[in-house]
Amino acid sequence: MSLLDLAPVVPVVVIEDAGTAVPLARALVAGGLPVIEITLRTPAAADAIRRIAAEVPEAVVGAGTVRTPDDVTAALGAGAGFLVSPGTTPSLLTAMVAAGVPYLPGVATATEAMTLAEQGVREMKFFPAEAAGGVGYLKALSGPLPDVRFCPTGGITPANARSYLSLSNVGCVGGSWLTPAVLLAAGDYARIEKLAAEAACLRTSP
Repeated sequence: MSLLDLAPVVPVVVIEDAGTAVPLARALVAGGLPVIEITLRTPAAADAIRRIAAEVPEAVVGAGTVRTPDDVTAALGAGAGFLVSPGTTPSLLTAMVAAGVPYLPGVATATEAMTLAEQGVREMKFFPAEAAGGVGYLKALSGPLPDVRFCPTGGITPANARSYLSLSNVGCVGGSWLTPAVLLAAGDYARIEKLAAEAACLRTSP
């Protein structure tokens, strides 16, 4: 099954303390969101991925903000099950293809999407979604690029997520609203689980 079909929302998580990783992952899984993107923006990210991969087998944990081939190597070494990048360069794409795990290379324009499609890539991250044109832009792309699917990320909220998910070329969305720093700092995993449960229903709820 495609990574885009596992859950309607992929939590995009910034981890400052790897000690929060496992209870956080368990809360997200319990809420119905098993796919978790840990961004490589902090020193704790690799350890967080490693801990989740080892201790929460029901989670599908991957690395986000993958920018270089070295990032790919580090993510795989930590046990990442998928890779997500904010944009795409030739060397990064080569490394992601060779990694042997699912990957979502980032695009923001029709030209970038077409360039990847020429190389056989059919699933991409659309980033920064709201700033790059939002729902209207993605809907327009579905005509000329009917075989390309996206995970829009960047500016996605509970208020607009359903509009993105209603598009034929959107498989899921990425969102950071599920794991705000204030909840992580407070250890409020019950609230995170509740947010995850609400997000898990976005595709089907009216």
